[in-house]
Amino acid sequence: MTSSTSLPSSSQPAAAAPALPNPKIAMGWLHTAKFLTTAPELKHLPRLEVPEIAFVGRSNAGKSTCINTLTQQHRLAFASKTPGRTQSINLFSLGKQGVTDAMLADLPGYGYAAVPKEAKYRWQQVMGNYLQTRDNLKAVVLLCDPRLGLTELDEILLDVIRPRVVEGLKFLVLLTKSDKLNKTEAAKALSIVRLQAGGGDVKLFSALKRQGVEEVAQHLWDWAHPSEKPVKPAKAVPDAEEADPSAPAES
Repeated sequence: MTSSTSLPSSSQPAAAAPALPNPKIAMGWLHTAKFLTTAPELKHLPRLEVPEIAFVGRSNAGKSTCINTLTQQHRLAFASKTPGRTQSINLFSLGKQGVTDAMLADLPGYGYAAVPKEAKYRWQQVMGNYLQTRDNLKAVVLLCDPRLGLTELDEILLDVIRPRVVEGLKFLVLLTKSDKLNKTEAAKALSIVRLQAGGGDVKLFSALKRQGVEEVAQHLWDWAHPSEKPVKPAKAVPDAEEADPSAPAES
């Protein structure tokens, strides 16, 4: 008795299952992060061709802690005891075996009340120029305290990058310090910020409890290593009898 199960033809091998994401690869890659340079203005940044991912947010949003947690390095991104003190863009290179394949950019924190107006204005100009004109910028990670939600300054920043988002720029909103929320508060914060973000991905993140760490690492890896578009399968070649116009038509 012939089995009803059909085996794939040797001339048409079964398609391999797509590789599943591997957070260990992403985390190992992020651990290679090294300080490259610091620049008080955009003109001082080196021109690069590798993908760049920028981290932005208010001065007390936990940006440095997030970067240090993702890269598994305690003091890669310097967390000043005085919020708002960092006034430069810091670049960190990523890549294994000495080959740089991406950059992380730590942008100055904004919104700290004690910072002089002149400094605030200069930072806004620097950040605006960077976000609008940096050629190799591929993604933006916006960090905010979920207890505050997206502030007016955060929404202004999203408006700045929106034209580039339409062109393909990726962006992710991280609700940091999520360990301070209970489940109900976390769900509410996610719902509100998703509406405010207008299309960007929103995730909970806690450096203390390592919530979302591997998931965010996978996002960064995928952005820096976009998979190639699958090749469209070739159209089936008709059999010789079907291709022969002189063959008699079926009655």
